[in-house]
Order: sequence, then structure tokens, then C-alpha cells
Amino acid sequence: MMSRRYANLRRLSYGVLLLAMLAAPWAGLYPVLGIKILCYALFACAFHLLLGYTGLASLGHAAFLGVGGYMAGYGIKAWSLSPELALLTGLGIGALMGLVMGYLSIRRSGIYFTMITLALAQLVYFLCVQMPQTGGEDGLQGISRGILFGIIDLQNDMNMYYATLAIGLIAFLFIARVVRSPFGQSMIAIKDNQARAISLGYHPDRYKLLVFTLSASLTGLAGALKAIGLGFVTLSDVHWMTSGHALLMTLVGGLGTLSGPVVGAVVLVALENKIGQLGVMLSQLTGINWFATLGESVIMVMGIVFVVCVLTFRRGIMGELDAFVRRVLTPTSTRSSKHDDE
Repeated sequence: MMSRRYANLRRLSYGVLLLAMLAAPWAGLYPVLGIKILCYALFACAFHLLLGYTGLASLGHAAFLGVGGYMAGYGIKAWSLSPELALLTGLGIGALMGLVMGYLSIRRSGIYFTMITLALAQLVYFLCVQMPQTGGEDGLQGISRGILFGIIDLQNDMNMYYATLAIGLIAFLFIARVVRSPFGQSMIAIKDNQARAISLGYHPDRYKLLVFTLSASLTGLAGALKAIGLGFVTLSDVHWMTSGHALLMTLVGGLGTLSGPVVGAVVLVALENKIGQLGVMLSQLTGINWFATLGESVIMVMGIVFVVCVLTFRRGIMGELDAFVRRVLTPTSTRSSKHDDE
């Protein structure tokens, strides 16, 4: 009975989150900022598919995001690709890179896996600096949005926002289906006890490589979507610190929860864009001029957010909310019996 009520509440929370995103532009959210939030939410969900369900912490996912954006943008500018073909290009290049980088890195675990992905991502970063097709340090500018499927004019910010939301929703449902499938349960079993999974006949490296490739392909899609929506790609998109942002979004939102990365992306991207305004407001209220420089100290503020998250709610926003709901739904008698047993 409790599990059914919990499942209903979870579906309700997903519905509320979706309605909030649908209504956000009409409630005052600038559509371009909304597009950026949705792209990073997709990026964080793709990253979480790897970290949350296999336990592999990658610092190389920015390479998939940036190259996906570069390939989509270059395809639109040089080959006159339509938006849907540009998105498929980003997804395809992400899958190809994920297959190669995953094959080279999944044979290691823990910090060794993380360092290999970081090294490979930095190699991609320096290639992007040198290649003329990427625009070097200036990045790729002036990417046209075009017309999606020949009928939806993406030059309109509202159309672009809702197209991004639709693509992000499809990707989210795909991730949810993967996680809840027998394949997803096998991933979780390998994460929890790899030795036992091997004894049952599973091949962990195959599962990890497939998950890594899926995560990379969705990240490439997020990069292509971001390039089309914002109209540019910069070197910061392919820098390893962008992978750190995805990690931070996942941890702040809630590791192991499907909606956690989405909530983490909303909170952190909105905070990043409002830090300057918040600093000016605090400066006026307190008379301390230092607050006015907060807009130039985004990394420091993000670090403070991470420290607060680790010290106060280690399970993240959605993780703590999930734990609270479970406590509320658990009958008092059940909790008392568990306490007595302990």
C-alpha cells in the first residue's frame, strides 16, 4: 500500500515539474535562459545515467557536449544541415566518441577511470583549440536555428524553448525506461556487487561500455541542442570544468534519483545567471561593496554551494525530499518495530 502511494506521489511530482517547465516562459522566465537550463538538464541526466547507475565518475563528458555542439554548428554553417539532421549529427558523434573513449577507460575503475576520462577530454580540448573549423579561442559563432521538420520556425524563442523541452522530455523518458528495464537492473547489480554479478554470468565491461556510449550520445545531443538554441559554441563547453558542473548538478539534485539532475540543473544554472543581481542586492542592503563582485566569482559561489550540499543534505534536494516522503508514508508502528529491532 505504501509503495503504491509513494509511486503515485512520485508521478505527481514529475507532473508538477513538467507543468512548471511548460508554464515557466509565461511566468516571466526568459526563453533563452530556459533553453540553456533545459540543455544542461539533459546534460546532467545523461551524466547521471553513467554515475548514478554504474558508479563511474567521468570528467570527460564535456568533450561529448562540446564536440556535439561543434559538429552540429559546423554542419549547419558549412553544409546547411536542417536542425533535425544537426541534432542527429551531435548524437552520432557523441556515440562514436563514447564508444572509443569508453573502450579505453572502462577497464579501470575509481580514480583511475576518472583520470583517464579527464586526460582524453583534455586531448579533445586541445584539438578544438587548434582546429580552424572550431574557431579556436573565438569559438563557433552565428549558428542559425533554422526550421525544424520544415514547419517549426526555431528563430522564435518560444518555439525553440518548447522544442528543446520536447526533446529533453523524450530523452528523460528514454533514460527512465533504460533504468527500469532488465538491462538497467543489471547495471545496478554490477554497481552494487560486481564480483557477484560476474559469478552469475554477467560481463560488466560490456554493460559499462554500452552505458558509457548511451550517456555520451545523449550528451552529444545536449551539446547540439545547446549550439542551436544559443547560436554559438565556445571552448568552455569542451573544458573539463563543464564536466565538473554536471557532477555538481547531479549531487545537488540528488544522486540516484531520476529527477535530481533536472532539479540540480535548474537550481545551479538559475543561480549562476542571477549571482550578479543577487550580489548587487546584498551590497545595497548591507553596504558591503564586496558583494557587488559576486558575479565575477561564479566558481567560488558554486564551490560554496557544493560544500553546503555535502554538509547539510548529502542525498541532494530530491534525495532528501524522497527520504522525507518515505518517512511520512511509513506507518508509525512499522517505524517503532524497526527501532525496537535495532
